[in-house]
Amino acid sequence: GYGVQRVYTDDRSLDETMTVRDRDVVLVPRGYHPVGAAHGYTLFYLNVMAGPRRTWRFHNDPDHAWLLNR
Repeated sequence: GYGVQRVYTDDRSLDETMTVRDRDVVLVPRGYHPVGAAHGYTLFYLNVMAGPRRTWRFHNDPDHAWLLNR
């Protein structure tokens, strides 16, 4: 199977979409990073924080906030 990972910022100065497979690693230096599995497959997604300050600053992309109100 495979998944699709997108990494992007509000201003789109970073905007990459890639196919991910078993044991792949994706660096997310900043921005949003949604991921999805192809139909019929299971995807395990693990976030690992790095650097001297490890603080979650989570927020959703406002363009997709409507999904939370379904």
